[in-house]
Amino acid sequence: MRSLLSLLVVAWLVIGVIAAVQRGYFGDDQEVSCKTAGDTALTIVAGPLNYAGVNPKIECEEIPEPSE
Repeated sequence: MRSLLSLLVVAWLVIGVIAAVQRGYFGDDQEVSCKTAGDTALTIVAGPLNYAGVNPKIECEEIPEPSE
């Protein structure tokens, strides 16, 4: 039972990675920011739900700079 659950989790995440690749989240021209990293992570976690119309997006607040 445990190995079946592990297999399902891995398959879910692999489908999420495939969806992220299809959306172009891993391209060289991609700007790395909180928003793009969050969108990519949510797409991977959403897995097969991406093909059911889910398009997860994240909004990031500006991160304050440390004082000098």
